[in-house]
Amino acid sequence: MALVLAGCSQVTMLRTQEMKNVGTDVQVAVLSNLDSSVQYLSAQNDSLRAELEASALMQKRMMAEITTLARRMGDESERNDSRQEEIIYRLDMLLGKSDKILAKKVVVSGAPQAPMSMDSLEREAEKLVEAEAMFNTARSDYHRGEYKLAYSGFKQVYEQMKTGELAENSLYWMALCLIDAKQVDKAKKVLTSLSDAFPDGQKTCSAMFKLASLHGADGEVDLQKQYLQKILNSKKCASSGEFEQAAEILQELLESGPQAEIKSAP
Repeated sequence: MALVLAGCSQVTMLRTQEMKNVGTDVQVAVLSNLDSSVQYLSAQNDSLRAELEASALMQKRMMAEITTLARRMGDESERNDSRQEEIIYRLDMLLGKSDKILAKKVVVSGAPQAPMSMDSLEREAEKLVEAEAMFNTARSDYHRGEYKLAYSGFKQVYEQMKTGELAENSLYWMALCLIDAKQVDKAKKVLTSLSDAFPDGQKTCSAMFKLASLHGADGEVDLQKQYLQKILNSKKCASSGEFEQAAEILQELLESGPQAEIKSAP
């Protein structure tokens, strides 16, 4: 009987040890799975954090681009409003002169000539508005780097208007297109034509300063000095920004002498 009890006790101890071993294996397996799950969740969390940071960065960039675009749209809207006001003002001036034109009797060779009709005034107004639109389009082309296309647009405006502010501005921008297209000799001719055709124009001082700069860059010091001196002799340029710059550059050229390095206008 004692042997049976001893055998049962030994079997019980063996089973207990087996159960402990099984429990330990289960715990190890559970802990291993838990560790793997934690690592997976940690990796997922890192990936999600990286995506959120990338999304936040993209959102900041989009907001910056939207802000820049909104500012540009605002600036363009202001420019358009200013252009429209200028066009309306010019139309009012043109139509305001119509009363005087219609009231006059122009006599040529003893025969009365009919005054300008309202149809003619309307055509002039339409011509002005069309030229203004072409000028603005050409200027946009210039700022996009399309110098050849912009030059053609400015030239078309000049050939249509011939005189007046738009014609003068068109010549000036034609010269800028040629300079940026590395056609300096042609640019000099256009700027010279501008200064000759519009001696008291708004762009005359800028045109002469550009000419001085171009001649100076080409080593043509005498011509550079001539245009700088023209700026200083012009009453029109006395209050311009080019006047002071021209005075400084001309003084340096005169003081440097023929042996010194030629300094061109900036």
